Amino acid sequence: MALSGVENLARLPELKKRLLWTLGLLAFYRVGIHVPTPGVDTAALQDFFAQVSNTLFGIFNMFSGGGLSNFSIFALGIMPYISASIIIQLLTVVSPELKRLAKEEGAAGRKKITQYTRYGTVLITVVQGLFIAIGLENMHSPTGAPVVLDAGWGFRLTTIITLTAGTVLIMWLGEQMTERGIGNGISLIIFGGIVAGLPAGIGKTFQLMGAGEISLFVLLLIVAFMVAVLGGIVYMERAQRRIPIQYAKRMVGRRMYGGQTTHLPLRVNTAGVIPPIFASSILMFPATLAQFSQVDWLQEAAAWFSPSGLLYNVCFVAMIVFFCFFYTAIIFDPKDIAENIKKQGGFIPGIRPGAKTHEYIDRVLARITLWGALYISAVCVLPMVLISKVGVPFYFGGTSLLIVVGVSMDFMSQIESYLISRQYEGLMGKQGRIKGRR
Repeated sequence: MALSGVENLARLPELKKRLLWTLGLLAFYRVGIHVPTPGVDTAALQDFFAQVSNTLFGIFNMFSGGGLSNFSIFALGIMPYISASIIIQLLTVVSPELKRLAKEEGAAGRKKITQYTRYGTVLITVVQGLFIAIGLENMHSPTGAPVVLDAGWGFRLTTIITLTAGTVLIMWLGEQMTERGIGNGISLIIFGGIVAGLPAGIGKTFQLMGAGEISLFVLLLIVAFMVAVLGGIVYMERAQRRIPIQYAKRMVGRRMYGGQTTHLPLRVNTAGVIPPIFASSILMFPATLAQFSQVDWLQEAAAWFSPSGLLYNVCFVAMIVFFCFFYTAIIFDPKDIAENIKKQGGFIPGIRPGAKTHEYIDRVLARITLWGALYISAVCVLPMVLISKVGVPFYFGGTSLLIVVGVSMDFMSQIESYLISRQYEGLMGKQGRIKGRR
């Protein structure tokens, strides 16, 4: 009989232990968000961030769970690690040595690539820490108060060391969460940072409703719309195009192998949330520069690329579509898939093995990637529409919603897989035989 509800925790103490590890490490991360870096006027910095929510600072602050606006020891969050991982993935395509490590060395190769990713994370954090320290020294709140209390190389070195140590600690927390807990630790850290900002947004919504700026009917419509969009995201994230694969029968010794039919699952959203992150970062770059410059043409460019403007949204959609195809081409190689199918004696019914199979998979992947890109574009444009047309006081949709739903689905599927594996082991005897059979 399948276990369900709270009984799972009572009967499976190992699952309970893993969940407690996950919650404990997330709680530790959230506590660190409120530990400030020395030498910064936090109140003046928060006033500054209130003016730059629609720039790159707003994106980084979201992924750091509010740590950047507080300038805590976790101010950079896990973004340097993600950036290093993406750079290593891109280098794997062009570097024969990294490609060999990824494909031929197995677990040892993956361990070496992980080590390179850690070194890249530290290097990126040091560079970002230096530029952030220099930038903070030139920042002032809207009232004119300086953000840095005592500028100079003492503050810069302290900032670099503190931010680097904080990012390395977050990276370690994510790895421990993956090893000792449930789910992907890095994804759960991003998830925790985004979800932590939801209560404040919901509270502000009720304040506006109490003040009469949002009616109850509009609020109910927003809630119904949110439920519908969440359902659509769950459906699209699970959507697959399954290509049937038939394996020919072959005789090995006295035994007959093969003959079974399986399928190759191709996700509609293969690229995940990387395309909107890249696209929004590039489009918000002019607005970020305009915050530190008084150049007229730069101010005009920032005004043209306002998130609520038509030009911004058109460019946003175009860049999401481009990065969906670009990133899918990097992480999924139809040629390798076709070669592996051919080596294992498989073929797609009606398609010749080899080059024809490669062309067929590539054609199918291009079609579903287009639909996936349009789906991501629709979800990411929703925040701008709701803020400009309906007046929703917090971001609903977009990259953050994709991350929250995706990580939640992955977390629940891993718990389900863990329960199924433990129940299967429970049916087996000590000698590996099913209980009740002789």
